[in-house]
Amino acid sequence: MLYIDGSYGEGGGQILRTSLSLAAITGQPIRIDRIRAGRKKPGLAIQHLTAVRAIAAICQAQVQGDAVGSTKLEFIPASPPQAGHYTFDVAQTTGAGSAGAVTLILQTILLPLALAAGDSVVTLKGGTHLPWSPPILYIEQVYLPTLRKMGVQAQVQVRAWGWYPRGGGEVELRVTGGGGNVASPLSGLQLLERGALQQVRGLAIVTELPSHIPQRMAMRAENLLQQADLKAQVQPVRSRGVGPGAGIFLTAEYEYSRTGFGALGELGVPAERVSEIATEELLEFHANGAPVDQFLADQLLLPTALASEVSQYRVAEISTHLTTNAWAIAQFGRALIEIDKDNQLVTVAPTDRS
Repeated sequence: MLYIDGSYGEGGGQILRTSLSLAAITGQPIRIDRIRAGRKKPGLAIQHLTAVRAIAAICQAQVQGDAVGSTKLEFIPASPPQAGHYTFDVAQTTGAGSAGAVTLILQTILLPLALAAGDSVVTLKGGTHLPWSPPILYIEQVYLPTLRKMGVQAQVQVRAWGWYPRGGGEVELRVTGGGGNVASPLSGLQLLERGALQQVRGLAIVTELPSHIPQRMAMRAENLLQQADLKAQVQPVRSRGVGPGAGIFLTAEYEYSRTGFGALGELGVPAERVSEIATEELLEFHANGAPVDQFLADQLLLPTALASEVSQYRVAEISTHLTTNAWAIAQFGRALIEIDKDNQLVTVAPTDRS
C-alpha cells in the first residue's frame, strides 16, 4: 500500500486524480489521507467522487472512503484498465442534478484507457464549463491535440453544454487503446519553441439566452484582438441546455503548440467584459513567448511521465499546480522530473521499468 499525503503543496484535487490514474495503470494499491486539505471545503466533492467511481469501474478496484466530504480513500485495483463502453453521470453520484466538472473525470480516466487493450467509448454527464476547472473546449482544442503528438488517440464530442449550477451537459469521449503492452506506446514530447502564430479562433456560446449575447461577445473579442494586430474568427453560437449559461473560449494555434483561454458569463457582468477577460489572458500569454501555458504545463506531466522517451517543454509559468503534480508522480517512481525555474523548463525522464 502506497501512502499519499493529499495536503502536500497546493493540497487540491490534482493529487487525487494523478494518484488514481497511476494506481489504475500500475496496479499499485494506494491510500490517500487529508484529501483536498488546502481547499475551503476539504475532502471529496461530487466531481472527485464521480472520478473515483469511474476509475474504479475501469480497473475493478476495491474502494473505501468513497463518499462526499471524505478526506481518506483506499483504492486497490483488481485488474488492468479495461476498455469498453461506459457512462459516468455526476447526477447519479448524488441522486440530484449537479454541475460537477466532466473534464476532471475525463482527465482521470483518459490515460488508463489510452494504454488499455481495446477501444473505449465513454459518455460523461455533468458540467462542461465551470469555474476552477478546464472547459471542455480546452480539452478538445488544446489538451487532446497536444497529447496526439505523443500517440494518445482520443476525441471528444459535446452533445450538450452544462453550466453551473444546474449542469446537464453531455460529452462523448472516444479512446483508441494502446494495446495493453508493458512498454509504453507513448512517445516523448519536445516543446521548446512555439513557432509563428497560425490563427486565433473562438466560440462565444450561450444556452437559453438571447442571441445578441454571443454576438456581442464575439464582436468584442475580435475587435480587441484586431487592435493587438491579431486576426481572429469568433463564432457566436446559441445552443440547447438545461438552463441559461454563457461563455467564450479562444484558441491560439502556433506552428508547434496550442493554447486556449476562456471566461464564463455571470449575472450582472456585461457580455463584452466576459470577452475582455479571455482576450486579456490570451494576449498576456502571446506576449510571454512560451509554447506551453500554465494550465497545460501541469496537465502534461502525467502523459510525459508515462512515455518511453525523455520529454522537455518550456512553460509560461511555474505554478504550484505544476510542482504539486510533479511530487505526486514522484511517489510512484515512474519518472524523474526536473523543474528549472530560471529557464521555465520542465524535463521528464522515464525511469527503468524492466
